[in-house]
Amino acid sequence: MKETIIAPSVLAADFANLQRDIEMINNSSADWFHIDIMDGVFVPNISFGMPVLAAIQKHAKKTIDVHLMIVDPDRYIDVFKSLGADVLTVHYEACTHLHRSLQAIKAAGMKAGVAINPHTNVSLLEDVIKDIDVVCVMSVNPGFGGQSFIENTYNKVKQLKEIIIRNNANTLIEIDGGVTDNNAADLVNAGADILVAGSFVFNAKDPVTTIKNLKDITDVSKE
Repeated sequence: MKETIIAPSVLAADFANLQRDIEMINNSSADWFHIDIMDGVFVPNISFGMPVLAAIQKHAKKTIDVHLMIVDPDRYIDVFKSLGADVLTVHYEACTHLHRSLQAIKAAGMKAGVAINPHTNVSLLEDVIKDIDVVCVMSVNPGFGGQSFIENTYNKVKQLKEIIIRNNANTLIEIDGGVTDNNAADLVNAGADILVAGSFVFNAKDPVTTIKNLKDITDVSKE
């Protein structure tokens, strides 16, 4: 059984101590860095841009998972590759020609991800599921950290897993938003492979132990 991938969301880190928090993730049992890029247009918030990602890349020793919450993401595919992205996720809702965007991400040498907002039906991905490496299911509305988990996410994950199996695809399912030790095992049991945790990790008294606990909970649930 594959281990669950734990991806702390750097958006919830302490920006005044960013190197410290990056080193914390390096030294923890986390697997990926999850980095949200927001433009203030696609979502009502602005997060860090290219210079901060470049600074993170200098210190990060694990997979860099970049989640673009921006309009017209195709313009920046090569830029994010140059800044160290290993996985590049674009939003279904932001791509007029999703298949072309996925091909461009792969041609640049990254894994291709597609994120879907809470209102978007997973069935819309069936025609391109074999071209998608990671589907990021938003379990909160994108744009801000610290929101409450949307319970319908479990149903979406199960439906998505059925689509993946039916099409004999190797797509991984990532959950982004409101992930805690209360819902992590249930998400993995529903079919999730990757859990993004932001506030839950960085607001904890001991983030390293919190990450390890998430890893332990999800691995036990897979046995």
